[in-house]
Amino acid sequence: MKVLFVGLGSIGQRHLRNLLKLKPDCEVNAVRHNRTVPVLSNTNQVVSGVEVADHYNLTEYKSLQDALQKKPDVVFVTNPTSLHISVAKQALAAGAFVFIEKPLSHSWEGVQDLLHAENLKGSKRIFVGYQLRFHPALKFVKTLLNQSRIGQIIGARLVNGEYMPGWHPYEDYRQSYAARSDLGGGALVTQIHDFDYALWFFGLPSQVYAVGGQLSSLEIDVEDSVQVLLSCVKDGKVFPVTISLDYLQWPPSRGFSVTGENGRIDCDLLSSVVTVTNRLTGEIQKHEYPFLNRNDVYLDELRNFLAFVEGTEVPCVDLVTAMASLKIALTARQAMQDGKVVKIPGSEWM
Repeated sequence: MKVLFVGLGSIGQRHLRNLLKLKPDCEVNAVRHNRTVPVLSNTNQVVSGVEVADHYNLTEYKSLQDALQKKPDVVFVTNPTSLHISVAKQALAAGAFVFIEKPLSHSWEGVQDLLHAENLKGSKRIFVGYQLRFHPALKFVKTLLNQSRIGQIIGARLVNGEYMPGWHPYEDYRQSYAARSDLGGGALVTQIHDFDYALWFFGLPSQVYAVGGQLSSLEIDVEDSVQVLLSCVKDGKVFPVTISLDYLQWPPSRGFSVTGENGRIDCDLLSSVVTVTNRLTGEIQKHEYPFLNRNDVYLDELRNFLAFVEGTEVPCVDLVTAMASLKIALTARQAMQDGKVVKIPGSEWM
């Protein structure tokens, strides 16, 4: 298998390390324009004394066109968000299967063209990386919700906050893609996982409202704190889902709670613990995943992608699914900027 990585920052190197575990004999090339990110470990620590090309035994290119001349079977799009769509289109045109790291993009421009290009191929060729879909705690909660274990949903609250300067100790946070509007940054799209699993759990909302912006002293030009309110519907009943995203919280906070008529589900994604409370019986059950390694979900995600390439599995998150979460995140940004509730017209914008 010939594989091309476009961008080898922290997430690109994580996928590459995992790929070499699962497919040690694959041929790897990479497009790296700046070549400033050093070799990193699974915990984002710098591995000193070795160059990226030597460490991973790969050939580096500065030109995407030159790299695509090698006819890769698979292209990993792991460069800054604002460049995803352009690279994905070219990779698709070159005949490759495409893995796009989330978010799909930072804007709607070109997204429908990419869908059209994939449709012209006659089959799915694009996979979008939302590794939390493979988290056992989230999969367990999805099962509970499908079974209506806590009865009619009354509301849900999702939280994702962490101090941004500590994300990547090896780089100046002000230069990271998440901090810069020209690279497609901002909490709403960078932390888009929460929109993805909110839609997975509760479906497409009918309305979106948001309040926030660049509220801190961080030296960035994108929003760093946003509160989003989604109006969701199940069995004809409307309920609120709030999503809190920020670049500030310390210690980090990541998880959610879902309140139902007959109980509540709480999930701490940092400790991988799900607590289920039953109001009717008074029972409290705790489900823990103590042996889960953070990299495990990335490995499972990659296994799904490779099986998709081989034709034995469908992608967990395909292009259309990723378009939905991007649309809601961008709608939240519009609502935040306009100070108005925005109605979602349904799936016809796809």
